[in-house]
Amino acid sequence: MKKIILVAFLIGITFSCEDFKGWNIDEKNPSEVPAGYLVTSSQRDLFLRMTSTSVNYNIFKLFAQYWTETQYTDEVNYDIRGRDIGGNFFLYLYRDVLIDLQEAKRLINENEGLNAQTKSAQLGVIGLMEVYTWHVLVDTYGDIPYSEALQGVDNLIPVYDNDEDIYADLFTRLDAALSDLSNGAANAFGDSDLIYGGDTSEWMKFGNSLKLRMALRIADYDSAQAKTLATQAVAGGVFTSNDDNFSFPFEATPPNTNPIWTSLVQSGRNDFLVADTFVNLIDPLNDPRESVFMADNKTPYVGAPYGVGAAYTDFTHIGDLWHTPDFEGILLSYDEVEFLLAEAVERGFITGSAESHYNAAITASIEYWGGSQVDATAYLAQPSVAYATAGSTWKEVIGNQKYIALYGRGFEAWSSWRMLDYPNTFTKPAVSEESVPRRYLYGNNDKDLNPDNYAAASSAMGGDSKSSRVFWDITGQGN
Repeated sequence: MKKIILVAFLIGITFSCEDFKGWNIDEKNPSEVPAGYLVTSSQRDLFLRMTSTSVNYNIFKLFAQYWTETQYTDEVNYDIRGRDIGGNFFLYLYRDVLIDLQEAKRLINENEGLNAQTKSAQLGVIGLMEVYTWHVLVDTYGDIPYSEALQGVDNLIPVYDNDEDIYADLFTRLDAALSDLSNGAANAFGDSDLIYGGDTSEWMKFGNSLKLRMALRIADYDSAQAKTLATQAVAGGVFTSNDDNFSFPFEATPPNTNPIWTSLVQSGRNDFLVADTFVNLIDPLNDPRESVFMADNKTPYVGAPYGVGAAYTDFTHIGDLWHTPDFEGILLSYDEVEFLLAEAVERGFITGSAESHYNAAITASIEYWGGSQVDATAYLAQPSVAYATAGSTWKEVIGNQKYIALYGRGFEAWSSWRMLDYPNTFTKPAVSEESVPRRYLYGNNDKDLNPDNYAAASSAMGGDSKSSRVFWDITGQGN
């Protein structure tokens, strides 16, 4: 026995610590991944979360009253607390998008092998994705953790910054990202960038288009600043065709399918129908997009009453395209940009013809959904659609048609409604009889996990209430 112990001891001392270096490294699950992988992952997660119709975190399509629920109607009656919808959406954007982008930025800055131009382009792309995500969070909640956010265990109780102050900083960050792109290489991430394939020029168009959107967001709050920003955005170069759309190529097989397909098809459930709010607006207009937006199971189309349980077989179903697994997701589009330009003209921010931009917006939308220029021309010729006769104010004319063009893009449609107050046909669901929320509620656990800062933010917002308003939401019908 003594000999065995001695031999084991001698064998042991012949190895230094260096001989064991690397034995505990898991090569299949690396502790650090390339920045490009993190960018790919954050893009997928951003589009997944924003496109989804999961009632656990994304009910923007229901806020916009495009769709309604069949059997379970808590969400169309604006019950946000039951599933902690506010907490889940907040978590996913911070954890799955912003933290990944922050880590990618750290890796790029520490990578001494990158040349200056490539590094500049990559940081520009990440900067724009960060600004987009932050603006969504502000538009959804108002005051949010920002200056002290994303610090992990170093700060578990961050302050909630003022939403107006965050927006001001986001414009500064957006300009910095555009500068990085203009000084950077022509290609940033290559194939790791699933949106634009690393094309710096396309990212710059996106950045300016995002700047235009955000400028119009604050138009009622600070018209002078909005005009300056909108002018800069247009001068910098915004989207000029559907080819520029900020879109994501979902795949035909799980787990990278469009999440709407997951909800409508893979789940085997029939939870959603087209709401009467949308059908009653679009159907009288002889809109060539109707047959794409809605299925033909009912002729004529019959919208399900919003907020009330409805039998799936009795009402119009969602269009076939939304039942396609590789249906692309879009978060900012050329038609939206043209509507924004029409609004900018009407507000006196830029020169030009609001009607021309309006017509271009509708034409781009019709063509994107498979229609033709002939279809668009015929549609625009109708008095109920023509710019000069379709409403009593420019907000009504633009607001109604922008809402139709944004079909299925719940977050932006809801945001546009808060900006323009149109469509003015949204209804109160019969069960809750509540108005459409102006914001998401903070997470259910926020008041326990970060009580002092939660209380301060709630007070600043006028209460953690669905009727409290983000700083730019000045006017509004409050229906």
